[in-house]
Amino acid sequence: MQLARAIIRRLLLAPGRVCVVDDQRQWKGYQLYLGALHVARAIEQTTAAQHVAIMLPTSGLFPMSMLGTWMLGRTIVPLNYMLAAQELAYVIEDAGVDTVVTVGPMVKHVAELPAGVRQIRLDEMSFGGLPPVRRSRSRPDDFVAALLYTSGTSGRPKGVMLTVDNLASNVRQCISWVGFTRADSLLGVLPQFHCFGLTVLTLLPMIVGCTVVYTARFVPRKILQLLRTHRPTAMIAIPSMYNALLQSRSAKPDDFSSVRYLVSGGEPLPRAVAEGFRETFNAVINEGYGLTETGPVANWCRLEDHRTGSVGMPVPDVDEKIVGPDGETLGPDTDGEVCIRGPNIMAGYYKLAEQTAEVFDDEGYFHTGDIGRFDADGHLYITGRIKEMLIIGGENVFPREIEEVLNAHPSVQDSAVIGVQDPSRGELPLAFVELVEGAAFDETALRTHCRERLAAFKVPREIRPLETLPRNPTGKIMRRELSVDTHAAAASGESGTAKEQQ
Repeated sequence: MQLARAIIRRLLLAPGRVCVVDDQRQWKGYQLYLGALHVARAIEQTTAAQHVAIMLPTSGLFPMSMLGTWMLGRTIVPLNYMLAAQELAYVIEDAGVDTVVTVGPMVKHVAELPAGVRQIRLDEMSFGGLPPVRRSRSRPDDFVAALLYTSGTSGRPKGVMLTVDNLASNVRQCISWVGFTRADSLLGVLPQFHCFGLTVLTLLPMIVGCTVVYTARFVPRKILQLLRTHRPTAMIAIPSMYNALLQSRSAKPDDFSSVRYLVSGGEPLPRAVAEGFRETFNAVINEGYGLTETGPVANWCRLEDHRTGSVGMPVPDVDEKIVGPDGETLGPDTDGEVCIRGPNIMAGYYKLAEQTAEVFDDEGYFHTGDIGRFDADGHLYITGRIKEMLIIGGENVFPREIEEVLNAHPSVQDSAVIGVQDPSRGELPLAFVELVEGAAFDETALRTHCRERLAAFKVPREIRPLETLPRNPTGKIMRRELSVDTHAAAASGESGTAKEQQ
């Protein structure tokens, strides 16, 4: 397939170039290529299934295994190793997987894999000798190259089918929009089972031919050391990671001086974090936007286009519109559902034809379920999720607006707001806060802080402290796991958030 051929061509153009650095070793181009040949042979000897699962820590092992699978013309199914055993078993069964490419420590981490699932353990393989050199199996552009399962925001996870053309297009879009070259280097801190980690932090550097530095665990002190040692030109992370780096006592003012692109995705970047980075590191964080279904990059705020709170304009060849409840296209500065069309949009949900049809309109636009608006110049602002929107006394209120105010309080590390039913007003906001280490919880002070900055009907009726807000494996806060029955985890009123490794 063309993705595999593009990667092989780049690896062999400079076989002695170090293209990947991870927690265990450096990988030169020829080493990744030879490793992929070994993996391809092991897969061929183990299974005839079209779908091959990959469950690996963020490292050079992932692109090696991805390439080996694609050489055979098979589909990769990256597994989220943070799932519970039952959820993981569902994904494996739904995808029709009978073989997992993995390593021993990862299998121990998930505790168990379903009975009958074969394992290709890379840490137990012999990579000696030269396996059969093979020409990458030809596949059409609409061949499903990757099957990525969503986090299951409603019901069970859905398999998102991303074709060869979807992934190749999104890589081209990012390269064209930002101007990545072989002189760049990326710092990869997102898991590679995540679409951002797959496309931007794995495929893009492999195709461009630039170096990528991976680390399997997000530890602020270690990230800062990697920045100082490798001086990357781009880093892509999520807001909670940037917040942890900002709060780190190990941080120095010039730690981010080499980085021309600090990109935040996954959820809105709190204004306090953006301003803190500018003041502390003289660095601007630019937001991006997308979903697994969009490959994932749909919007990317470039440095020259930076606008606070905006995720930027659509990347090349992407069309977007904002629609109202009746499907009418809305003009600038009006909130509605974000709809996207382009070559990077998924082929559909695996084995779910009805659910696929539900998210596409007659013009081929994918309906994201996100609420946003364009300004007069075409810059997109994401304001919430349709299903998370609160209706308070007939007024539409988005949790993010309240969370931004709470996050600006010096005692609050992060927050999440949900709606609870109220017989007279429809819904009322209930807030949960994760406190800065050592800070005391003072609900009265927080409510006063909100009353000074929000309309009265938006002020949370109650604010509760949590030791840690529920997050998915990439760090995004999962509001759906909070409810009126969720109570404070720390009776002492002090934050018990995990302390950074200093």
